[in-house]
Amino acid sequence: MASDSGGTRPGPPPGVRILVVGGGYVGMYTALRLQRKLKQRLRSGEAEIVVVTPDPYMTYQPFLPEAAAGSISPRHVVVPLRRVLAHCTIVVGEARHIDHAKRTATVTTLATGEDGTGAVEIAYDELVLAPGSVSRTLPVPGLADHGVGFKTIEEAIGLRNHVIEQMDIASATRDPAIRDAALTFVFVGGGYAGVEALAELEDMARYTARYYHNIKAEDLKWILVEATGRILPEVGEAMGRYAVRELRGRNIDVRLDTRLVSCEDRIAVLSDGSRFPARTLVWTAGVKPAPLLAATDLPLNERGRLVCTARLTVEGTEHAWAAGDAAAVPDLTAAEPGKETAPNAQHAVRQAKVLADNLVASLDGRPLKEYRHRYAGSVASLGLHKGVAHVYGRRLKGYPAWLMHRMYHLSRVPTFNRKARVLAEWTLAGLFKREIVSLGSLEHPRAEFEIAAGKRPRSDDDCQ
Repeated sequence: MASDSGGTRPGPPPGVRILVVGGGYVGMYTALRLQRKLKQRLRSGEAEIVVVTPDPYMTYQPFLPEAAAGSISPRHVVVPLRRVLAHCTIVVGEARHIDHAKRTATVTTLATGEDGTGAVEIAYDELVLAPGSVSRTLPVPGLADHGVGFKTIEEAIGLRNHVIEQMDIASATRDPAIRDAALTFVFVGGGYAGVEALAELEDMARYTARYYHNIKAEDLKWILVEATGRILPEVGEAMGRYAVRELRGRNIDVRLDTRLVSCEDRIAVLSDGSRFPARTLVWTAGVKPAPLLAATDLPLNERGRLVCTARLTVEGTEHAWAAGDAAAVPDLTAAEPGKETAPNAQHAVRQAKVLADNLVASLDGRPLKEYRHRYAGSVASLGLHKGVAHVYGRRLKGYPAWLMHRMYHLSRVPTFNRKARVLAEWTLAGLFKREIVSLGSLEHPRAEFEIAAGKRPRSDDDCQ
């Protein structure tokens, strides 16, 4: 089967076809382990692994804040699936519908709209559903027009370019209102993504301000909006309070028990009555399961996640497996019954291992194991040399927590190639100054040619 064909219908597999939907943590790690466990069967044609993924790479999301701050190159935050999963068939496309009763998945690819043949149906014997999650948005007026998320490498690098570009605008404009709006950055959501993204970008922008003759670090206004009474709940209440003090000590306005009411006309209106003209609004207020789950005939819970067993099978369904953000997996280590494992990377990577082992055991007719892992704790970065951690009951803050954050994620990022490159970049970053260049033109590479050809240049509003 061609890896990126949009209209060719795959024939019947020579042996067992395992369809992995999703190329994130669970999808990649499951396929990688299956590739190792089924090496001989893959070579002989007794088994086939097909991975359907929207992107030909896996993004290591904990490194997105450092990529946005320029500490890590974007290409080192992603892992190319074709290289890592050399014995799997990679289909770059999106699963639109899954009919598990018929064991088929309807997939659209990059070629679907080009050749006009329509979506392709891929038959399978075993299904691994790992489509991950998407940003959970609310019907806030203006959010769809002016907000940006922080889940992809494109969003992270786009945000870095945007922040530096706003500083350029503020430095050049003669209008005080435009300057104030350009230097105001609003982040909604006090979880990992929001806090780490804000902290790293504030660190980077404060450093960048020294190269502007008319912008000081204190001219920049950073606002964190959180609907609950605490931030970073994963690191515990004490470390969460420390994180608030640390951020406020850097002149970051942390608004707890506050919601974003509107951001129309680029004016952030908060539930406490505050109004901030702002040209930057980053939305990181939670995630929800991928829409694909609603287009399957598999059981879902009230939050739209797949109902799973502790063996990582889909409840009441044969030959269907799931883990990670898309799966509601019972937490067998919890004191209270009925609790589910948290949808985070720590569980996802470990669940992928058990899922792959159980799938192979099922093919061999052996008993399946239950997933058990007690949550070890969390680490979070608050910018260069600053962080918080709560690991195995021990609390760390400042430089030790930041160092633990880096070492932990360095150990978890896939492949030795990426580990070596990230470590090399960290080493070089410690020896040389930060890069403060905005490459905003990367987002519109044809803009200059279009102007030369006589087309109207894009305005800033066109890009929102």
